[in-house]
Amino acid sequence: MAETVQESEAESRRRIFEELPVPQALKVMVVPTIISQIIVLIYNMADTFYVGRTNDPYMVAGVSLILPVFNILICLAGLAGTGGGTLISRLLGEGKETEARRVSWFSIYISIGMALFYSVIMGLFMDPILKALGASDTIFSYARQYVFCVIVLGAVPTVLSNVLSNLVRSTGMSREASVGITLGGLLNIVLDPVFMFLILPHGYEVLGVGIATCISNCAACLYYFGVLFRIRAQAHAVITFSPKDGRPSRRSIQSIFFVGIPASISSLLFDLDYVIIDKLMVAYSEVSLAAIGIVLKVERLPLNVGVGICQGMMPLVAYNYASKNHTRMNSVIKNARNLGLAVAAVSIVLYEVLAPMIVEFFISDGATVALATDFLRARVLATPLMFMSFFTVYLFQSFGLGNKSLFLAVMRWGVFNIPMLFLLDTVFGMYGIVWSQVAADTLTVLLSLYVYGSYKKKHLKILK
Repeated sequence: MAETVQESEAESRRRIFEELPVPQALKVMVVPTIISQIIVLIYNMADTFYVGRTNDPYMVAGVSLILPVFNILICLAGLAGTGGGTLISRLLGEGKETEARRVSWFSIYISIGMALFYSVIMGLFMDPILKALGASDTIFSYARQYVFCVIVLGAVPTVLSNVLSNLVRSTGMSREASVGITLGGLLNIVLDPVFMFLILPHGYEVLGVGIATCISNCAACLYYFGVLFRIRAQAHAVITFSPKDGRPSRRSIQSIFFVGIPASISSLLFDLDYVIIDKLMVAYSEVSLAAIGIVLKVERLPLNVGVGICQGMMPLVAYNYASKNHTRMNSVIKNARNLGLAVAAVSIVLYEVLAPMIVEFFISDGATVALATDFLRARVLATPLMFMSFFTVYLFQSFGLGNKSLFLAVMRWGVFNIPMLFLLDTVFGMYGIVWSQVAADTLTVLLSLYVYGSYKKKHLKILK
């Protein structure tokens, strides 16, 4: 019986990566990641939403203040998760299961080490770090409560759950990978009001949100532990905590960081772009800041769906790239690209038509609704451009080409997007900030297509 289970596990992986028709294989890998990305989007807004129910601006500011240090935590997860996950898929495509197991335990332990180090640093230097971020006396205690729960206590489970999700998905278990993230997100949404309004006394709502977030990430970790425990005895199980197979090769270790570091930098630059938009918009009015804040949240829905498509696509591309099945790889790329562009096209139509109603879901102030409607109708036109920009970066990460993914990420944010914000703000004012995404990502897509086309022509001549 055990032998049959072992064979079915290996066969399931081979069936998804090699045998299923490409649209069906994409469905198996992509649908769970899209669902989990939507849950992540809701989860990311849940803390601010519930704290906002207190009508205490100092509590809201305290939670919002630590977004930069929390984003660093997510970047650490991306380093080990993206770098290790894409490498595991390529190693499986090459038939190197033993080396894939070595990479899996190494990625897990390096992520734990980085998270622990970050947790200790935040614990030792919390006060000066919060003051450097601009925490005033009125919000300092709230920010401190949130940081202690989410970063100091929660760093390891937050990073580890994200890393394990990537590693599990890299072997074809997309559903299992997405269930853990979805579980953590839904649990956080449920536990926030329980700790805020039922368990803890008035005045400790931020602490309640922090505790709920920490518990939710711990629960997601426990789920992944259960998945690994279930498959641990199978001969073809790849993701493992055990270092019994030895250390990964130097080349594999270099590859983890070669892809993971650019992925982390790209994430940091993305967050920096949003910070700059807020800083520039606040110079015009509080209404314009509120309007762009709503738009930046609303536009994340089709973008998160696009990210889900890319995350589901990556293991398929990486596996077939390594196994040199370029025909199947090309089909995966084409189908995933068309799906992402179709989602972008639908989002444009819906947002152009329903923009006022969508904005009114968040706020009823007439001036804010009018301005946010204009902003949303302009920003949504960039959706297909934004999808193609990060789609190409994900492709190069799948190939293990961290240098090219880093180049495109730096060019997108450091050369096109951020300078375009300042340029169009100076020339056209408030609406220049809004239209900067379309202008910058037009240039980004042209560059991305050129870089990818050049690589395809030189190294993947079979692709068309």
